[in-house]
Amino acid sequence: MLRLILAILIPWLNFFTIGKPIQGVICLILQLTLIGWVPAAIWSVYALSQYNTDKKIDAAHRD
Repeated sequence: MLRLILAILIPWLNFFTIGKPIQGVICLILQLTLIGWVPAAIWSVYALSQYNTDKKIDAAHRD
């Protein structure tokens, strides 16, 4: 839940928390424009959902 809020409010920081620093820098550049904030937030939420899905798949393979 906290990462979701972070993904919406500070999209670029979310990428650093999920281990994708290069995408975080690209997202920060996108977010520097007011128009780019919305696409950056959407991209961050999407990346977070993919990260959560990957974690669930990895957990299923370990069981």
